[in-house]
Amino acid sequence: MPISNIKTPGVYIDEVSTIPPSIAPVSTAIPAFIGYTAKAIINGAQWDYSNDGVAPAVRITSLLEYETIFGGSYPERFEVSIVDAPVTGPVTSRTITVTRDVTAPSPFNLYYSLKLYFTNGGGPCYIVSIKDYQTAVDPNEIIDGIESLEKEDEPTLILFPDAVDLSMSDYGDVVEASLAHCAKMQDRFTITDQPGDTLASVNAIGGFRDEIGIDNLKYGATYMPFLNSLINFGVNLTNTPSEGSQVTSYSGPNLFLQGSPFLSGALSGTVEVEDPALYANIIAKIQNEFFVTLPPSGAIAGIYARVDSQRGVWKAPANVGVSGIVGPTLNITTAQQEDLNVDATSGKSINAIRAFTGKGILVWGSRTLAGNDNEWRYVPVRRLFIFVEESTKKATEFVVFESNTANTWNRVKGMIEAFLTNLWRDGALAGATTKEAFFVNVGLGTTMTTDDILNGRMIVEIGMAAVRPAEFIILKFEHKLQES
Repeated sequence: MPISNIKTPGVYIDEVSTIPPSIAPVSTAIPAFIGYTAKAIINGAQWDYSNDGVAPAVRITSLLEYETIFGGSYPERFEVSIVDAPVTGPVTSRTITVTRDVTAPSPFNLYYSLKLYFTNGGGPCYIVSIKDYQTAVDPNEIIDGIESLEKEDEPTLILFPDAVDLSMSDYGDVVEASLAHCAKMQDRFTITDQPGDTLASVNAIGGFRDEIGIDNLKYGATYMPFLNSLINFGVNLTNTPSEGSQVTSYSGPNLFLQGSPFLSGALSGTVEVEDPALYANIIAKIQNEFFVTLPPSGAIAGIYARVDSQRGVWKAPANVGVSGIVGPTLNITTAQQEDLNVDATSGKSINAIRAFTGKGILVWGSRTLAGNDNEWRYVPVRRLFIFVEESTKKATEFVVFESNTANTWNRVKGMIEAFLTNLWRDGALAGATTKEAFFVNVGLGTTMTTDDILNGRMIVEIGMAAVRPAEFIILKFEHKLQES
């Protein structure tokens, strides 16, 4: 109560706040996975894609939570050949051969990419289910999923591992849409995969660079090659049937069997199990011999989360190991990476994942797609500014409709300076002193004119000397001549 309004004799208490408001740092590595799922249980019921379109984004914190809401992996197709010897008489030996049916491989990578994300240190994330598995991958549906994230405030990373099997033109449209979304929202970053025939030649990147356009490149980074993971194709061993039972539904791979000792009946529909032990052996063989090859974006998102947690968003997510994989599908050489990392024609950098003897599999690049941009060349610089911008924006919302006077200006300036000072102490900003590391300007005649104040605008200018990764370590050696 203002003192001027006191009319009754008595004792009055007025609490005066002496502690200035502070800026709470926002989360920096909350990815949104956009793609196809087995199902989508929203508010206790299966989501109706045909009538309602893309399912709303759901925040999860574990793979078990994902499986409860969205189900498991797409059932991959395998062919099994069973050869008994001798042809007549008692069987003395049996040869089981399992091959993956590559004529119709699964285009759905989201579930497995999520596994790789958690394996590499990922935490909470969002899932946007655009449709179930009973469809083909459609670039327009993925773009609809990206646009649906405008309703969500928390996601800071966007990835779409199901899009890599699209044509290069369609994939370019998806990437452009994601970059435009990030530029519009100004609080998120896109992780993309280099699609195409990465197993054959690094030159497959040419089409990708041509198709993604030239706008908003600072809001995304691309990685290659694909990764040979340690993740098995989905097989549910708890569904091993007992002798004489019938298999009417099965959550693992569809087994197309040649020969009668294992199954009887047609190769589709209901089949009768005659030898459950043989069934279990085949499932075990699939688990031991077949592993999923994945685009790298899921692992990279996990690495972003791991590095942010251990070091900070300003640390380049590079020169760190990739977990849960055997190795990359392509061993990129130093000479090949030169054209990936620095491209004088397009300026669109591609970050490599490489195998090093004695070190393991490392992320060996930290450039945005704007590889020739001196301001936004590096992933940690772009993400640091996103982090500071979003943290400051949320913390200063209390000033809206406050008096646009020096008292308000000083409060805002003080809280921003305190926040940036802490970042400088943590090593996010360069400079021997805070004056060298950043500046915060606000005030009439400094950042605002009388017209700005009359129109209700309070303008704050913030400058930061972001630390940049030492990408090229140059050691100079020379012969020292004998002096005596």
